Amino acid sequence: MNTLQAFHSSTPADPFASRYGTPLPREMRADCAGMSWRTFLATYSPTNGPVRFGRWSVTPLGAGNSEYKATLGLGDTIRQATTVAGGPVSALTTMLYEAGFQLEILSFHQIRVAGGRTATFLLCEHAGRTHWALGMGDTATESSIEAMIAGANLLHG
Repeated sequence: MNTLQAFHSSTPADPFASRYGTPLPREMRADCAGMSWRTFLATYSPTNGPVRFGRWSVTPLGAGNSEYKATLGLGDTIRQATTVAGGPVSALTTMLYEAGFQLEILSFHQIRVAGGRTATFLLCEHAGRTHWALGMGDTATESSIEAMIAGANLLHG
């Protein structure tokens, strides 16, 4: 995970820096330069697509593993997914894969922003296509989940 120290000064055209005072990951800045906030959100954090995330529960099993259960909306159907994994990103990656929405995370950046919220930026890949995705949440886990769902929707939508 990259920390705030890994981010360098932003340009005035950085929509995330304009809103939160913290620059985007360096790799995203050129593509986002001059975007409005609305365009930025539509491009990196869409609110529609074939995958929707519902409820999530975690039951620790010991030895570093937990059982994760999630309700996923996949197109017109609702699916209950369960997996055992060492962490939430691994669990959701498995759940999405089993549902036919594969993605590989090539780059992961997470930062704290105003109000104690967390922003997660993921560079995701599937079938040779890459796309950055953004998730925002009250916790690191929530923002990671939101970013992964955004990534799945961007690559499979």
